[in-house]
Amino acid sequence: MEVLDGDEIRKNFSPELGFSKAEREIHAKRVAHIGHLLSRNGIVTIIALISPYRSTREFARQLIAEFVEVWVQCSIETCSKRDPKGLYKNAKAGQIADLTGVQDPYEPPTKPEVIINTERETKEECVERILNSLKDLNYID
Repeated sequence: MEVLDGDEIRKNFSPELGFSKAEREIHAKRVAHIGHLLSRNGIVTIIALISPYRSTREFARQLIAEFVEVWVQCSIETCSKRDPKGLYKNAKAGQIADLTGVQDPYEPPTKPEVIINTERETKEECVERILNSLKDLNYID
């Protein structure tokens, strides 16, 4: 199994990209392509990436044969309170532009295979829900 972290991929494969809509789409498509290459070679791949646009997620769905979309629901207020990187604080201070959910929209999925809510469920409950969904979809035993 391989986990593709969007921040790590950006740092190593897309350092030239900013956070405009076009640049976010390019980055997400690069990550999806890496996921495709891994998965087509039998490697279970988890892509941990904020992907705010439906069209980009649909691109990944078409590219990756066994694609499972997990919608992690959490309010902007809670994200702002958690804010381990200080992104929301900096966005509110005008130091960051185009932050998803603040200045840039997040387009909720229309048909995700899994929905978790990190405000109502513990981390353990979220993991259990994802694993149970993957079992129900016959991806894991």
